[in-house]
Amino acid sequence: MVYTNNLVGKLKIEERENVGLWAEATKLLSISDTSQNVEFLSSIIDNNNTVPVILTDESDSIISARNFNSEKINDPEYLKKNLMKIKEGNKPIIINLGNNHFNLIYYKDSILLTLLIFYPYTQLAIILLFILVSYLAFNSSRKAEQNQVWVGMSKETAHQLGTPTSSLAGWIEVLQQNYPDISITKELALDVQRLEKVTERFSRIGSRPSLSNENIPAIISRTIDYLKSRTSSKVNFNIGYDPEKKVIIPVNMALFEWVIENICKNAIDSMEGDGEISVTISETEKNAIVDIADTGKGIPKSSYKKIFHPGFTTKQRGWGLGLSLAKRIIEEYHNGKIFVKHSEIGKGSCIRIIMNKNKS
Repeated sequence: MVYTNNLVGKLKIEERENVGLWAEATKLLSISDTSQNVEFLSSIIDNNNTVPVILTDESDSIISARNFNSEKINDPEYLKKNLMKIKEGNKPIIINLGNNHFNLIYYKDSILLTLLIFYPYTQLAIILLFILVSYLAFNSSRKAEQNQVWVGMSKETAHQLGTPTSSLAGWIEVLQQNYPDISITKELALDVQRLEKVTERFSRIGSRPSLSNENIPAIISRTIDYLKSRTSSKVNFNIGYDPEKKVIIPVNMALFEWVIENICKNAIDSMEGDGEISVTISETEKNAIVDIADTGKGIPKSSYKKIFHPGFTTKQRGWGLGLSLAKRIIEEYHNGKIFVKHSEIGKGSCIRIIMNKNKS
């Protein structure tokens, strides 16, 4: 840019000298009386094919113009507008005709010089565009690689869980047959069913899940009932919806249960096992809306989006994947939305899920 600007400066000086020479030729032509001089001076004037110039008298009345739009050059208004613009740029060259009479030559930069002025900026813009495209390509490649790692880990986890889960299910069946009076086997059976669901969830990460029309209140109620039996008695669940009312939307039941469970578990951790979780369901013509509020520590406004990023966690233990997976399940698999509706430090937070009623 420095080199080009320096070059532009030199060319501007050269153009002014050329216009000065053109002005001198115009002056001499008006007083010349030899055919040789006329021919020579006319050639100088005719050779100016790049620099737009307007010749005026001392009162700025336009006498002639050169190197403007050939279709509009005979339009006085067009020339007047250009004269006003040119006056804001280069200083005019004065042609002294004697007897206190003079003409003025106004000129502006040639098209070539104008292009040269903008050339380094165009080049810089192309370089920045190339860097941006390269960055986006690199970022996309890195995310794709990360996704492959997470998908691979998920499927391997599902594979590793499959065998012991099946074995536990078999042993529980034996216990139920041989010791039907032991009530704990029912709870063990529920936990094995939960392990089977977890295995199913992990196995579905990375592949497009199938959606079916399900009743959202029923799914949420089942999830809350399971969490109640495995959560501190100091945690109260408040149901702000009618469990009997049907809100049917297309979802993958196993994955949607996982989302509700993850949000509730995060709320329990935020409350340190003591507080209230309120779940409400509302609907519009096109959407079903689920709000899950807690009385926990709250989320700083600066972290509203960060909590859904992989690896973000405020806990000493944990990988920070729960809400990240919830976001992926809701937004990528169900074309819905999940976000922090509101939060206040020391008072609690509310996570909102918006689901489409129709398959998209």
